[in-house]
Amino acid sequence: MSNEKHVRPSWDRYFMDIAHVAASRSNCSRRQVAAVVVRDRQIISTGYNGTPRGIKNCSEGGCPRCNSDVPSGEGLGQCLCSHAEENAIVQAAYNGIRLKGATLYTTFSPCLLCAKMIINAGIVEVVYHQHYTIDDVSMKLLHEAGVAVRSVDECDNGCDCGGK
Repeated sequence: MSNEKHVRPSWDRYFMDIAHVAASRSNCSRRQVAAVVVRDRQIISTGYNGTPRGIKNCSEGGCPRCNSDVPSGEGLGQCLCSHAEENAIVQAAYNGIRLKGATLYTTFSPCLLCAKMIINAGIVEVVYHQHYTIDDVSMKLLHEAGVAVRSVDECDNGCDCGGK
């Protein structure tokens, strides 16, 4: 038996690790993103990016934009994929789960559309892993609405922040 002490991950790391596993379910051919919604340290909804239910998967040619050579950040209006945050919020609604007061963990910081959905769903905190390059307006909007936003790396050094 090893004398090494087992180090448990912080709550932030735990939920972000789960988000990264959920991202592996994404069928988007450009970027795999996922979101996990948590309240009282319990997962209440998850979502990953991809085409809507019943539509041919992006990875099978379902989204013309994702299967084109359009540069990253361009032609977003032609993308048929739903975002991870959007899917997590819609999945909760589909199952009658309220999100008021919840924290959303996401592998990328949210875009403007997702920020508006996060605010209107009553989510009070967003914790992200990577910064999405076109989210400046969404970050301002989240802050103005009183939604706390932070990178998981800001609080992943073993601190005891409560790990929401």
